[in-house]
Amino acid sequence: LAAQSPAPPNAANGRRLFEKDGCYQCHGYAGQGGRDGARLAATVMNAQSFVRYVRGPFGAMPAFTAKVLPDEELADIYAYLKSLPTAAAAKDIPALSRVRDK
Repeated sequence: LAAQSPAPPNAANGRRLFEKDGCYQCHGYAGQGGRDGARLAATVMNAQSFVRYVRGPFGAMPAFTAKVLPDEELADIYAYLKSLPTAAAAKDIPALSRVRDK
């Protein structure tokens, strides 16, 4: 029997895991970041760097070992983050441009 190749990352499952594992609590539901977590939407990190950081972060973020968050699940979370749109520039948000013009 030949070994099966792993399934490709699943962004929908990644979103579920992002919420189930509590990532949203610091990073926001859309990966927009907040007071306690960096913005993850449109991250420039590649998948390998992302996994390495999650396994051994610095700052206040707890480490997630492979036993707690397997590589396959991290790949799905990364796929979810890469599926998020980039944030619009402030100049392209009508409500913000009206405030700026006053």
